[in-house]
Amino acid sequence: MVSRTIFCLSAFLVLSVLSTSASSSEELSPYYYYHVCPQALPAIKRVVEAAVCKERRMGASLLRLHFHDCFVNGCDASVLLDSSPTIDSEKFAIPNNNSLRGFEVVDQIKLEVDKVCGRPVVSCADILAVAARDSVVALGGPTWPVLLGRKDSTTASRDQANKDLPPPFLDLPALISNFKRQGLNERDLVALSGGHTIGPAQCFTFRNRIYNKTNIDPEFADQLKSSCPLKGGDSNLCSSRPNTRTI
Repeated sequence: MVSRTIFCLSAFLVLSVLSTSASSSEELSPYYYYHVCPQALPAIKRVVEAAVCKERRMGASLLRLHFHDCFVNGCDASVLLDSSPTIDSEKFAIPNNNSLRGFEVVDQIKLEVDKVCGRPVVSCADILAVAARDSVVALGGPTWPVLLGRKDSTTASRDQANKDLPPPFLDLPALISNFKRQGLNERDLVALSGGHTIGPAQCFTFRNRIYNKTNIDPEFADQLKSSCPLKGGDSNLCSSRPNTRTI
């Protein structure tokens, strides 16, 4: 639990860098909605806690959803936009398609927040940021103040998502280069990679490593092989850490 919470908090700090650098000229503040709608953050927390209570894996999914939003043109909720004649939705980018989860929870949060605020005053970008934090807390991790006041994007880019989001098959030099393009260093890379330890991974993303690589704990590799056969079972879920149950 200790390593998990440290990584989650570190991952948040990296996302904060992405978020702040890509925000508007207005200063972000954890008190942005304090006067206009003080009920907003408690409402987000209630929906997230209910979703995680129903399915613990959803906590990891909401954190990942925020990461995939922030890594493409900043934390602007562009990942939530559906396709239209003028929008090429990021939902169908290779790293996101049939992979990102939690959209229905975000919809529930938006409905609840608009209800308690009496009107749509909270941006979806801020909802994603707060939901990521509340998910970590709901899973037993740390809390932190979330800077608020982001504006929602009106555009999305599937091409940019395909270009920016790092696939699971990159080696270390390629990952370092990928993160540098986002203004992030090796420490940030370790933090965000560690943030993935709170959820399971699909078999196809690590099959090659457990069957063909030697720089992995053999007992852990055998544990993964029991759920991830050499052929088939691409969507089988396995824990990203040895001897732990998935969430």
